[in-house]
Amino acid sequence: MPNRPVLPSNGVHKAIDALYRAEGRRIFATLVRLLGDFDMAEEALHDGFRIALERWATEGVPDNPRAWIVSAGRFKAIDGLRRNARLVGWDEAGEAARDACDPTSNWDERDVQHDLLEDDRLRLMFTCCHPALAPEAQVALTLREVCGLSTEAIASAFLVPAPTLAQRIVRAKARIREARIPYEVPERAELAARLDNVLRVVYLVFNEGYSASAGDRLTRPDLSAEAIRLGRLLLQLLPEPEAMGLLALMLLHESRRDARSTHAGDLILLEDQDRKLWSKALMAEGKTLVEQALASRRFGTYTVQAAIAALHADAPDAAATDWPQIAGLYDVLLRAAPSPVVELNRAVAIAMRDGPASGLALIDALLARGALNDYHLAHAARADLCRRMGLVEQARTSYQRALELAQQAPERAFMTMRLAALNRADPTT
Repeated sequence: MPNRPVLPSNGVHKAIDALYRAEGRRIFATLVRLLGDFDMAEEALHDGFRIALERWATEGVPDNPRAWIVSAGRFKAIDGLRRNARLVGWDEAGEAARDACDPTSNWDERDVQHDLLEDDRLRLMFTCCHPALAPEAQVALTLREVCGLSTEAIASAFLVPAPTLAQRIVRAKARIREARIPYEVPERAELAARLDNVLRVVYLVFNEGYSASAGDRLTRPDLSAEAIRLGRLLLQLLPEPEAMGLLALMLLHESRRDARSTHAGDLILLEDQDRKLWSKALMAEGKTLVEQALASRRFGTYTVQAAIAALHADAPDAAATDWPQIAGLYDVLLRAAPSPVVELNRAVAIAMRDGPASGLALIDALLARGALNDYHLAHAARADLCRRMGLVEQARTSYQRALELAQQAPERAFMTMRLAALNRADPTT
């Protein structure tokens, strides 16, 4: 046996923690393929890491730690299945998992070294997005199981209560078991019909990484990087214009990451960002993809959003932003995919093009009909327009409402700062 590096106890803990954070969901996806069950794979994942914690301190870290964890977790699951089979006999779930109990089946250590188109997480994404599942369940399940987002974070992205979201996930897992949905990337003829929800999943993952729904950090770079990686895989697998448009959109947004916050983590608005910090390489790649997607004339909403982001990237400073064209693209987007959030973004673009009063009227109309009343960014946008118009009391009220709704610490700090500035400027306060 080759010598393995033996680490001190605290070093083993750090190595295993780093492996879990970097590779945990990939290992989980491989275990789903090998065991055929989400819950069994989750338990096997934790068993594999627990066994590693017990043994690596004395045996050393293996050459391929990911494969080691997969193997340890899989055989622990097999032992459990065999023990249950002896005690209670095979039920339907046992029959479905019979192949997993054959140590010679479905297993090759090279499987966990293969990171190209047949990536296990990509397979798992298409499984989660199977047409047999309700659309909202497809997205929720993929975000939870493939990407490891918490139920609370996904619920925030969907603007639904966490218990409702949890039930969707439970029902979706049950449906996969009952329908014996295969763990595979579908044939090319079926890909197009399944692509929309997969793209939506990737974009929601990116959004959670680009602007975390809650917590002390403005962003989660690990999630953004994962979404971009999955976006690249999808584009290789199916070079459709919308896959191209989504990757372009993510790259263009990601190009601004370093300018979006101070070293202390405080939020910096787009208009105040130091554009020299924007990544020219990511912007160039994103704009090239936008042009290719638009040239196809078969693009959709992600490509339109990417075109908007490209216009922001083209502007040397905030004053040079082409707001008329951006507002026009939001008109296109609203016709293609009407939603209150698109209306809100369009209202902000119109405010920048025609003046704050025009945008404020549109936002007030949105809120008056009950749309986005619990969405903190709607109130924050209204507050900013009121502030620009000198409507101090209205601005204060909207900032306070936004502050009540916001769950992200940097956004709360920013709105608190704006409120303090309004109070200093208002002699009646």
